[in-house]
Amino acid sequence: MESLARGLVRLAKGSARPERAGFLQSITGHFCASHEDEAMVSCGLDQNQFVISDSEFPGSTRILLKRPSFCPIKHLEERQAAALPEALRGRGVDVGVAVILQSIDRRVLLTRRAKNLSIFPNIWVPPGGHMEPDEQLLEAGLRELQEETGLRLEPGGFSWRMLGLWESVYPPMLSRGLPRRHHVVAYLLLLSTESHQQLQTRIKADESEVSAYAWLELHVLECIAAVEDGAENTGHVPNNLPPTIKATELSGGSARPTELPTATFLNTAPAAGEDVERVSTGTRFALQLWLDTLAVRDK
Repeated sequence: MESLARGLVRLAKGSARPERAGFLQSITGHFCASHEDEAMVSCGLDQNQFVISDSEFPGSTRILLKRPSFCPIKHLEERQAAALPEALRGRGVDVGVAVILQSIDRRVLLTRRAKNLSIFPNIWVPPGGHMEPDEQLLEAGLRELQEETGLRLEPGGFSWRMLGLWESVYPPMLSRGLPRRHHVVAYLLLLSTESHQQLQTRIKADESEVSAYAWLELHVLECIAAVEDGAENTGHVPNNLPPTIKATELSGGSARPTELPTATFLNTAPAAGEDVERVSTGTRFALQLWLDTLAVRDK
């Protein structure tokens, strides 16, 4: 059986049989013009395969799929594609699940990835990771949440829904090197019945995966979601935000409270050179979708 963590994504057009997504195939570009960066698609698990289609199929969910305007797969030239190792070109597209965990008092948990991780080190993201064989999306999200943070959510203590799909490539820009990983990330919203203080008492984060975590407030999250990569980052923090944000850092097996510059969470992805500590572009996409759900509920 093909591993769900490798080459899982399959694509379908109309009534055609789903075919494996190639590593160099832009998932979003499969459904719309090459210059466009989003599409409404149907997705779901079918016989241990994650299928993305332009038409509905039994058990599928209609959802927004998006990629960044600077997606490396979108801008990859033929000569660059030819330079990729054959083993990489045949790898296919992986599937990941990330959890936007909202406490009952409307805080959202973000984690900073450990510096020694091979993909997106030192970047702020929600808890998440690859699906395992035979897992459903929610099962994968809950497992990754527990593995990375120690949080176990019991049935009846939360509700959930899918927010959207994000096409993620690492490195995130061609200026930082040719693609080495290609994912579709399913963002799930988990609405906990507990406050962030209650959840905080149960966190025992895995230092090999997480170097820090923070429960961010609504007005901070709104500003993070509004950041646009490609725009010049002046380091300016809006007047409605505090200069620092309370967080917890992990080091040497212990966790300690700290305060981090708010400007760090508003950093943009540099167009060239080394990356900086920031909130990932896909995370900002998911946060905006989350904010949209709040707007609907508040009407």
